[in-house]
Amino acid sequence: MIEAELKARVHAPEAVMRQLDERAEARVEVYRDTYYDRPDGSLEKRGEELRVRTVHGADGTRTVLTYKGAPVDEASGSKPEHETHVEDADAAHAILRGLGHIELIVFEKHCRNYDFTARGRQMLATLVRVPEIDGTFLEVETLVDENDVTSALDDIRAVLAELGIRPEDLTRETYTGAVAAQRG
Repeated sequence: MIEAELKARVHAPEAVMRQLDERAEARVEVYRDTYYDRPDGSLEKRGEELRVRTVHGADGTRTVLTYKGAPVDEASGSKPEHETHVEDADAAHAILRGLGHIELIVFEKHCRNYDFTARGRQMLATLVRVPEIDGTFLEVETLVDENDVTSALDDIRAVLAELGIRPEDLTRETYTGAVAAQRG
């Protein structure tokens, strides 16, 4: 499956949050993301991602191992995504290091997640604050087959417009890149 996703900088986070609260109940979570790469940086060079994410929320803590392939849509950065829950976060980190991967960057994301249906699609909207980066971001995504990416992105754009997000608010800026730049 492809994660068709668009991300935007949010200029009125309280207004967007109120609108999302009308669509669905928020799941407030803190993600601790650890991104890995090969020593030669080949994953990042190809636009791929390998991540261990530990999620802390009201329902407890869970850890997910994710691999994202190279983008299939350059304008949005939408990528194939493969994800699985892992029982033991420390073991997942040890396995990746044992396979020769190195830690690229570690940071936290403070998220309000909203699951809802729009335009006949199951969507996830996430309001994101990364303590090391100024501003609030909104990600809206849906999982689709590769031949449905363009249509799904159009539907996501429509949802963003309903939330008051303008096309010029969209960004391809990555959290990993922004955090790395902040850290110098």
